[in-house]
Amino acid sequence: MNFPILSIITFLPFVAAVIMLMIPADRKTEVRSVALATAVIDLLLAGWMYLQYLTGELTGYQFIETYNWLPALGISLKFGVDGMSAPLVLLTGIVMFTGVLISWGDDDKHVMAGIQDRPREFFAFLFLLAGGVFGVFVSLDLFMLFFFYEIAVFPMYLLIAIWGWIKTREYAAMKLTLYLFIGSVVSLVGALAMYWTQYQNTGVLSFDMLQMESAGFSAAFQYAWFLPVFFGFAVLGGIWPFHNWSPDGHVAAPTAVSMFHAGVLMKLGAFAALRVGVMLLPEGAKQWSWLILTFAGIAVVYGAYIAFVQTDMKYMIGFSSVSHMGLVMLGVSTLNHNGLVGAGVQMFSHGIMTALFFAITGMIYDRAHTRMIPELGGIAKVMPFATIGFIIGGLVSMGMPGFSGFIAEFPIFMGVWEEQWLVAVIASISIIITAAYIMINIRKVFFSPMPEKLEGHVGDVTILDKVAISTLCLLMIVIGVFPAVMVPMVERGVENILRLLGGA
Repeated sequence: MNFPILSIITFLPFVAAVIMLMIPADRKTEVRSVALATAVIDLLLAGWMYLQYLTGELTGYQFIETYNWLPALGISLKFGVDGMSAPLVLLTGIVMFTGVLISWGDDDKHVMAGIQDRPREFFAFLFLLAGGVFGVFVSLDLFMLFFFYEIAVFPMYLLIAIWGWIKTREYAAMKLTLYLFIGSVVSLVGALAMYWTQYQNTGVLSFDMLQMESAGFSAAFQYAWFLPVFFGFAVLGGIWPFHNWSPDGHVAAPTAVSMFHAGVLMKLGAFAALRVGVMLLPEGAKQWSWLILTFAGIAVVYGAYIAFVQTDMKYMIGFSSVSHMGLVMLGVSTLNHNGLVGAGVQMFSHGIMTALFFAITGMIYDRAHTRMIPELGGIAKVMPFATIGFIIGGLVSMGMPGFSGFIAEFPIFMGVWEEQWLVAVIASISIIITAAYIMINIRKVFFSPMPEKLEGHVGDVTILDKVAISTLCLLMIVIGVFPAVMVPMVERGVENILRLLGGA
């Protein structure tokens, strides 16, 4: 494959960010047009790459590109995707596209929708974030994975601290940044230990993860370094008890950043924990899988319970994300076929679902100027399209058959049952709690009488908002009705993980 599709997908957002910063600040429409054009191109390229992988005969890593950068240190720009990462590249493209639509803005002076304040800088930082995310998902070089990982984390601070909810944005931005940087530093120490140990074992200085898979790390080395590497990344995945930064970050962030934060960044942490922790240190993963199973099981139930009692829609969705990402980690902890396949599909399904939730919550807040559930009501009358979208997202969240959530969650619970049936039973409590808070909040926010102070002040969503809602809803339905568009691809990625685990 000579066409450097992964390089273009990864670096196009960086190029667009530079172009946008060169446009005069008062030319907001041109900035938004560049952002939308870039997002559309990246989405089309990601979709084409996904379809090529899905319909191809081969397994393993595809679309591999290698560019030597610092050969003396064994650092290269090596890109490639497998059945686990290809759906996440597509997910990033989708969230990037819909995030731009949601942030476009509304000409109605009564509706402060989208990004009105300095959209040039906002979209530039958002695209730096997107480029870093793409880079992590496609990197096969451990040094470059960390490089892109830090690029993805850094703009989050500025996006939240400058454009976030004024009441908590500085606190939330600093809390998020400290948690994620500390986690990444811990992982980096483990990665450097792996790099040096590989050199001692093979005589080759290299950060190439495909070479590291056969570097011959001793069992004792893997037992010692697995936990720092895995949990350093899993902090970004929102695993309990290192999840505390996540709901605050969700709440303070502007809508598109919340969509990226929950829809993509949390997947970044889970994917890196799987790619670097489990796949490079498989013996360590088998040794410590019980601990991940325990923490993930707590996250699933705890997150659902805390979401149930929230009165702020964003906090409700934020703690819901902790619960659903707990399911991803639960699937990873099983180290078996069903659990890992479910985890792979859940990363995509939850990314789409939570992006939809945050998008619609942002639309409601822009028009009603509140996210507090007791202060809302009657939204279905004035925002019928958004109401349908939220209900579809709710059905996915509950794991209803016919939607992507069921395709993801059912294999996870099957995989957990194979390893520890009691954890599966306890974690399944979250299904009931999730159904309860989703249905209660749909009734209160959308179908209860509208408060007098909102009458006549809440309008419908824009056509761009409707395009975003339709895109996200359609994907969740298609995967739920036709799981063959994703499950076989994820299974190919899982086969490679099970090979590294020695058939575990």
